[in-house]
Amino acid sequence: MIKVALEGAEFYAYHGFYREEQLTGTQFLVDVQVGFMADIDVAQDNLSNTVNYEVLYAIIDQEMKETRKVIETVAQAILNRVKTEFTFITMAEVTIKKQNPPFTGPIKQSVITLSYQK
Repeated sequence: MIKVALEGAEFYAYHGFYREEQLTGTQFLVDVQVGFMADIDVAQDNLSNTVNYEVLYAIIDQEMKETRKVIETVAQAILNRVKTEFTFITMAEVTIKKQNPPFTGPIKQSVITLSYQK
């Protein structure tokens, strides 16, 4: 199996359950990992034989721009688009880390992870 990942992609976005979060926004970190069977010929040195990082990043970027109340919804949208774009993948995982969530005490980040296995 080949695994391809983007880690720590940074976005300033406006996701949050509370109206104030949707107005002020906050920093998010996104990790996406996908896997596929190596039965394709990667020796051909061709982007069509793997997951294109640029396309993967564009999917994340577009979905992070769409304001939603819960980050699970954002992660699911990213996961759905990745599965549609790269039909040959057999696994995918999306992790979103919301930096400095609005709690009364200090918290570095809240984190959710969604996984897909074919």
